[in-house]
Amino acid sequence: MRILCIDGGGIRGALPISFLAQLEEEKKEPASHYFDMIAGTSTGAIIAASIAVGIPMKTLLENYIVFGKKIFTAQAYWGIFRSVYNDRFLRRLLKKSFGNMLLKDVQMPLLLPAVDLTHGNPIVIKSCKVDEIEQYHELELWDAVLSSCAAPLYFPPNHLEGKYMTADGGLWANNPSLVGLTEAIHSFSEKVENINILSLGTGRQCIDFSNDKDGSWGIRSWLPMPLPVMKPVPKLLDLALDLSSEAVSHQCQLMLGERYLRINHDLGREVPFDEPVFLKNMVEHGYDAFHNNKEQVLPFLQT
Repeated sequence: MRILCIDGGGIRGALPISFLAQLEEEKKEPASHYFDMIAGTSTGAIIAASIAVGIPMKTLLENYIVFGKKIFTAQAYWGIFRSVYNDRFLRRLLKKSFGNMLLKDVQMPLLLPAVDLTHGNPIVIKSCKVDEIEQYHELELWDAVLSSCAAPLYFPPNHLEGKYMTADGGLWANNPSLVGLTEAIHSFSEKVENINILSLGTGRQCIDFSNDKDGSWGIRSWLPMPLPVMKPVPKLLDLALDLSSEAVSHQCQLMLGERYLRINHDLGREVPFDEPVFLKNMVEHGYDAFHNNKEQVLPFLQT
């Protein structure tokens, strides 16, 4: 079984989209043809669902560029009394992409990690090709994807089917590789030696917390609010997501060896997940990531 797993990372999701667009251009066929299951978290959930229903990555990339700035327009600079961003334009992007499609309409195994805030549980929203108990079959796909995208403080929780609140799956599975691996073993009875995972990150950052020995290390140190904007920079959240992703990569590498291929292009700088000014750079990084790793990736997709 060959699994594609895509990290969360906000606007940095343009990197794996660009990577996959290059793959589709190179092979002249949809990326879905190379995978038996797809898992995606947060921005990776948007990408994973798009692949699963046959949306060309070039089209998705165009939508990211159109909607990116609108999605990340601050409604509250402090983020104390309301979320920094409204999810109105994110909903529009998802509804434009998926329309009225239900999870039961998705014709391949799809895994979307999220958090059930109401009950304090990690959850995985699954398409009917995985979900035997039919828990989410009648759920609209856009709603399922949105449930994986609500980063705390920055976006409001999603009220899934009016039953409970959900938040960003990156809180526990920013890199969904272990989710894909365990689901392949549990739901499909695959042996570990028959599982191959291509894991796409949203870029390795250089996140620097200055060595300020005299600092108080309160909220201003962990979540800087530069003047005059006063919008919190998500340094701490980005650091936590990066550490979580790389820890999972290490664990999967130990279990799968050469059957785990991780592509996470070095960004060489901090790229906050909510800064659409970096969109063009992320597209270029995705292009470079594919062509720099093409000799590894293309044979891996044939195994």
